[in-house]
Amino acid sequence: MPFESILRIRFCLLALLLFVPSPATTQPVKASANQEIETLKSEVRKLRETVDSLQATLGRQVPPVESEDVKADSAEARLEAELAAELAVTSEVRAENDGAQLRGTVSRAGASLNPKISVIGSFLGAGTTADAVEKSYDAGLTEAEFSFQSYIDPYAKADFFIAFGHEVEDPFIGPDEEAAFSGEFETELEEAYLTTLSLPFSLQLKAGKFRSAFGKINQPHPHAWDFVDVPRMYMNYLGGEGLVDRGASLNWLVPNPFGFYQQLTLEVTSGATEGSSSFEATKEPLYLLHLKNFFDLHESTTLEVGFSGLRGTNDAARNITNIAAVDMTLRWKPLRLNRYKSFEWITEALVSNRETPAGEVNSTALYSFLRYQIGKRWFLGGRYDYSEFPDNGDAHESAWSGILSFFATEFQKLELQYQHGSPADAASFDRVLLRAVFVIGAHGAHQY
Repeated sequence: MPFESILRIRFCLLALLLFVPSPATTQPVKASANQEIETLKSEVRKLRETVDSLQATLGRQVPPVESEDVKADSAEARLEAELAAELAVTSEVRAENDGAQLRGTVSRAGASLNPKISVIGSFLGAGTTADAVEKSYDAGLTEAEFSFQSYIDPYAKADFFIAFGHEVEDPFIGPDEEAAFSGEFETELEEAYLTTLSLPFSLQLKAGKFRSAFGKINQPHPHAWDFVDVPRMYMNYLGGEGLVDRGASLNWLVPNPFGFYQQLTLEVTSGATEGSSSFEATKEPLYLLHLKNFFDLHESTTLEVGFSGLRGTNDAARNITNIAAVDMTLRWKPLRLNRYKSFEWITEALVSNRETPAGEVNSTALYSFLRYQIGKRWFLGGRYDYSEFPDNGDAHESAWSGILSFFATEFQKLELQYQHGSPADAASFDRVLLRAVFVIGAHGAHQY
């Protein structure tokens, strides 16, 4: 083999070894860089020995190339300099990130800094034969809800819900009761709370103004319900808007060895509830305890059973109201026909004990709702209501309802409800309710 070819091979191999990127450049550790340099030196020495062996085999005396060692040393020095520069840049970036974390400005890599914003509109049309309402027929926009939801950092998220709406007349009120429905839109901060995401021991804390974890339907907003009006149990005991208050809620995912899901919730709120007949706005706090149990009965069937307890004052004299409630939800959704067939049964009941200056008042209330999916977008349901009153266990009211729902998409639905009601102090009535709900923007899913 000609000596010139050997030299070409030698220098080509040396060039490849010197200019191929080393994985050590991605390592900010000096020890790894030194190890790579020693490896290159060893490979250069082996290459030199191989070339000398080829020269001996050809039997030719070739004077040594004086610049070879100089070139190797120069390449090694250049490589060391490059690795040192990489190390300096990496250390500087790491120091900046550490400083940012110390200042509380954790980077949200890959995530938008803007919150998820959505608007939910609810249109309602109503016609009734009840004498208690001012308008027998009424229709229009009843509520516009704006939501702002975002993760603050890896440790917490925030939710804000602002609503513009007006009250809807209640045909169950007696003719001697005064009903002031102006029809004017009012602005209300429905919810504003922070939720932690990284507490130990499967704990989660929520603080702010929020819908309490009472029963089954108190936490979801009314536009997410599968019926148009408020069940009489909620209306008479918790108010038309449900139980909403300021305070703190602590959830614990119970480590259950029996294989079913359990969640325990403890809430302490200000007690400044609005619209509740059971609890008045006093200086005493309101206490809530809720235990949720979730069972997988079958691959297509689930059962949820919940227990709730409420305790608070009902007047300025600090008389106490205690409410114990149970809720049950059975769902069936076959795997093969889950888009076309489903069944749902929700039942809630409560027992109330109210202290008054004249003595104790015990009362009960319940509702039961059934819904069957008859098509891809069509649902047929029915609901029965029975309710006594927090301050009167001898009087009661009841109602029967039939509901037909059409879900055009997950962003729009139409609901038609017929109801026959029997108020406690008025004649029976019939009414028809038509509701259209739409969503624009990124609105998070409601609790299952």
